[in-house]
Amino acid sequence: MWEKALHRRRRRPAPDSPCEGEGVRSRLGRGGLCGEVPSGETGWYEEFCALSLKNWMRSYEAEIAGLKDKLFTQLKGENMNVLELGIGTGPNLQYYAGLSGVNVFAVDPNKKMEKYAKVAATEAGLAPSNFKFIHAVGEALPVREDSMDVVIGTLVLCSVKDVDLALKEVKRVLKPGGQYIFIEHVAAQGETFLRLVQNVVDPLQQVVADGCHLTRETRNNISKAGFSVVEANMAHLASLSLISPHVYGIACK
Repeated sequence: MWEKALHRRRRRPAPDSPCEGEGVRSRLGRGGLCGEVPSGETGWYEEFCALSLKNWMRSYEAEIAGLKDKLFTQLKGENMNVLELGIGTGPNLQYYAGLSGVNVFAVDPNKKMEKYAKVAATEAGLAPSNFKFIHAVGEALPVREDSMDVVIGTLVLCSVKDVDLALKEVKRVLKPGGQYIFIEHVAAQGETFLRLVQNVVDPLQQVVADGCHLTRETRNNISKAGFSVVEANMAHLASLSLISPHVYGIACK
């Protein structure tokens, strides 16, 4: 089953690819927490990122739970291939691991996330044979086109270097009619005080939060990505201040 969906991608990066360069590797947004990691620090630093994410996500997940329930309950079907971008420590698995015969392709650029994601998969009731961790970035997925029934991405596009390329990959790997489920924090709408603060703080945010952008208008990127249907909604999470505005929804190939 895995062999049919996976394939090896050429390692030569395209011009301006986030994989370009010898000293730095691109990371997958807050789903993987780390923005850019010097290649010599891929041991302790990645472990630090994984542990920090596991601790930080507890409070976030408590507040976002209702919204995730609303989205993930729309997933129906048997023996589906589900790819999650930036699996991180696996907080989303509890929402869909119980689907009959589901096969989960867990993508993250931080190899240290694997052990946490596997624990989350087991706790969610997913058999080890139905879970595969893939060490990769969202802009270059080692997955065959038209092979996934669902792609899930939560808190990922805030940090990828090329949002449009990541969305192009999402669309490429989805089967015709497949669903892309997304939850992303975005820029505040309009000329509000929050948007002004985001504009001012954004450069610092990218440094201290591993490449995370506060001012991305991700809803526009998704709307222009070529999906046949896009249902997107806005929500505001009261306790998250600078990243309070969220876009969430489902897009169909």
